[in-house]
Amino acid sequence: MAAETKMVKDVVPNYSDNEEEENFSDDGDWGDWEAADKDDDDVLESDFVCLFCESRFASCDSLFEHCRLSHGFDFHGARKALKLDFYASFKLINYIRSQVAANKCWSWGALQKCQLEAKDVNFPWDEEKYLKPFWQEDSLLYSFVDDEEEEDEEEALDREDLIEDLQKLGDLSIVDDEAIGESSMTNNGKCKDVNRISNCDDVKQIVNGKDKEPRVCDGRLVGRNIRKVNENYFGSYSSFGIHREMISDKVRTEAYRDALLKNPSLLSGSVVMDVGCGTGILSLFAAKAGASRVVAVEASEKMAKVATKIAKDNKVFNDKEHSGVLEVANSMVEELEKSIKIQPHSVDVLVSEWMGYCLLYESMLTSVLYARDRWLKPGGAILPDTATMLVAGFGKGATSLPFWEDVYGFDMSSIGKEILEDTARIPIVDVIEERDLVTQPALLQSFDLATMIPDEVDFTATATLEPTEAETEARLCHGVVLWFDTGFTDRFCKENPTVLSTSPYTPPTHWAQTVLTFQEPISLAPATVLSGDDRRGAVGTKECPASSIQLRVSVARASEHRSIDVSLETTGVSSKGQKRRWPVQIFNL
Repeated sequence: MAAETKMVKDVVPNYSDNEEEENFSDDGDWGDWEAADKDDDDVLESDFVCLFCESRFASCDSLFEHCRLSHGFDFHGARKALKLDFYASFKLINYIRSQVAANKCWSWGALQKCQLEAKDVNFPWDEEKYLKPFWQEDSLLYSFVDDEEEEDEEEALDREDLIEDLQKLGDLSIVDDEAIGESSMTNNGKCKDVNRISNCDDVKQIVNGKDKEPRVCDGRLVGRNIRKVNENYFGSYSSFGIHREMISDKVRTEAYRDALLKNPSLLSGSVVMDVGCGTGILSLFAAKAGASRVVAVEASEKMAKVATKIAKDNKVFNDKEHSGVLEVANSMVEELEKSIKIQPHSVDVLVSEWMGYCLLYESMLTSVLYARDRWLKPGGAILPDTATMLVAGFGKGATSLPFWEDVYGFDMSSIGKEILEDTARIPIVDVIEERDLVTQPALLQSFDLATMIPDEVDFTATATLEPTEAETEARLCHGVVLWFDTGFTDRFCKENPTVLSTSPYTPPTHWAQTVLTFQEPISLAPATVLSGDDRRGAVGTKECPASSIQLRVSVARASEHRSIDVSLETTGVSSKGQKRRWPVQIFNL
């Protein structure tokens, strides 16, 4: 399952759901943006909102200076003292914003006490959920690190220095008059989600207005209403064109067909639930395979009616007038009990085609996991039961550069270069051919859908990209391509396990692949080609190609419901072990 709008490499996507649309002039330049800048000077002059109050600033430096002088919080001092890398700092900002918005209290003093008594250093913002921007358009998250800043990720966290630095930072808290309650410390000294401090009289009060109302940011900056997003999301699947595209995807549909029809020991006599049934094609397969009951769950009112009509037409529908096995529930799976009679943990097989672009776009997996925990029997089957994300580097052939370099004999490469610059900020969904890959594939993340918990949807993972073995010279790697495989393994599909792959090495699917473009291409060559050379220059350049590329990728559900944020940190490594890091890139899908 994927979104209706497909993004291609020659077109900058127009996110029509955004309240503020990006306007591009016909010739591809940014003239409209410049004109808009002149009209919106007041907005741009206050692009950065204080962590603790409603004050706005034109730069990160002025914001952090305000936080230090007015609120007693030295952000840069905290980063240095606690040795926070980019991701930890990113989480810290979101943690502070969440605590202020929730009107909760936390203090460096309490944190210091936790670290003194605990064996391990665990900050309350360490949780992966704080990788999700608390505000949809928080400019601070993408501007607080200078491009020149170098961070040593492998530097050990010295415990004694940490405690000393915490003491230097002093006490700091976020409070309001009525938020004072029981201590956040447990008996064993471990930190909870630090939300109540028993005595805040001796600490600096940050948010404690005289009118007893916490000063929180303008509500317009908070994520959109989830219900509205859900309505738009399910409404988008009312288009028959989308369902034709998905059903016509033979790789997709035949993988599910084979899993359901060619594993009789699993399906015969089973109770099956199909989450997000659409036209009901998977439910029809299950009924044909001999299931005793099929519950097809569909949140789109139109498609629920369509699925019902199709089931009746194929004589598998079940109601007072029909003796089939298939029932259609017009409901979100989280509210299923309101629409149909079904006992918890009564389902033998849970099937769903939940995957979106980059696997996790649309955030439907959390609904599937809810259905698993609520309806599936202990030991019941979930189809598919595994999912993996993979990554590889792509070369010039996967970009639009070759097209624009020769247009009927004319050089229009300036357009291609501008498009490439744009794509360094926007994820692109497109089909990438195997011949355009310049590295070997690498595993990024694996999910066991039978055992994973919902919070594991957000993750940070590392991977190392090596040049393809056949390379005999340096090639430019322009970025990375992400794809996924889902497995119907022999854990449940004993007679006929199968794999649904969206890889560039296999026939294309409607998911295509997700492309993340580097801010600048990285020259890459096998170590065997570079061995013995005394090369000078920056790693990743023509003068000194990298022999491998190290990636650190974070994927998290965005504050915009059903969207995801992807951060990409890239490090080039030479054959001599020298490293060069590029600034972190943030993509929203």
